[in-house]
Amino acid sequence: MSLDGRYDADNIFAKIIRGEIPSVKLFEDDKVLAFMDVFPQSRGHALVISKTSQARNILEMEPEVLADVVAATQKLAKAVNAALKPDGLVVTQFNGAPAGQTVFHLHFHVIPRYEGEALGRHGEGGMADVEDLRALAAKIAAAL
Repeated sequence: MSLDGRYDADNIFAKIIRGEIPSVKLFEDDKVLAFMDVFPQSRGHALVISKTSQARNILEMEPEVLADVVAATQKLAKAVNAALKPDGLVVTQFNGAPAGQTVFHLHFHVIPRYEGEALGRHGEGGMADVEDLRALAAKIAAAL
């Protein structure tokens, strides 16, 4: 998919926002939702999305909504750092399929990095065990 196109209201993140697909939530308010990535690249990989915008990428995101999403991403990064004590953190966001974007609803990744552990490939690898995600989410949520 290119950088141009129409928002698909049936994308997986839109379905998560509407409650049609379950997720392991970390926090949410009327503007943003943070939840665990079910295809994590690293232990504790989480995502932040807007609940109000239909922007597919950063080029389309309304500046005031982007500010809310970035603030929530920082909040999540601080909680992941406090809870999991990684050696580093990757905060990333992809725009368009050639850049690695697989869900066309703007989202930020917060990916803990641990010394000596390889980073999994984005969008590849197996689905995480839900109970493991819930246990990690409880640790992260407690640090919020």
